[in-house]
Amino acid sequence: MKASVARSGESARSRAGKRSGTPRVGSHRLGTRGRPEESRAAILKAAVAEFAEYGIAGARTDAIARAAHVNKALLYYYFKDKDALYEAVMDHVFGGLRARVMPVLESELAPRQKMLEYVAAYYDYIAANPRFPRVVQAEWMRPGAGSSRMQRVAREHFRPIFEKVAGVLRLGIEAGEFRAVDPIDFLPSVAAIIVFYFSAAPVIKALAKVDALSESRIRERRAFVLDFISAALFR
Repeated sequence: MKASVARSGESARSRAGKRSGTPRVGSHRLGTRGRPEESRAAILKAAVAEFAEYGIAGARTDAIARAAHVNKALLYYYFKDKDALYEAVMDHVFGGLRARVMPVLESELAPRQKMLEYVAAYYDYIAANPRFPRVVQAEWMRPGAGSSRMQRVAREHFRPIFEKVAGVLRLGIEAGEFRAVDPIDFLPSVAAIIVFYFSAAPVIKALAKVDALSESRIRERRAFVLDFISAALFR
């Protein structure tokens, strides 16, 4: 009898969980504070999509919470307001890039190989996160893009990469392997050839009638980017 009552209670709780629409991870729901890493990651993922689509001005925190399958109160538990969430998204995007490319730039590879590995790692990171360029470009094009937020992002995330790539360029030029290029010109050019492709994917599809984000097209574009950089930089 007790077992039957227990099973009945479990069934009732199970039905209640299904009606709530809140997914469970292990013994905790994402909508609770019991799994902070999973909840925070889900919120950031949903926020990237929302900010990419609508920018910071048009993004809605209730839509982000709904997409992340958490309640709005939990969202504000992790991020005090929309600006704080947006800043966390910036760190998520640029911190992820830095974590991806810095091990390559700090390796013992020769300059030529190191540059190709850096460009490939940069490309692969963006290809795996094709919404990131839209978030970044929306920030750069916003009025007041020279804000303290972007200055902090540049200082914490861009500068370490810039200094390492500048060092690789210097070594390659001194060894006679690279053409003499200015890092201030080279780095934005690399970013443009990688990032713009993913930003322009809908236009490319309309013009060329191909899916710019298909696996085969992404592989072809990767090969083109590496060949293009090689032709532009290597002697």
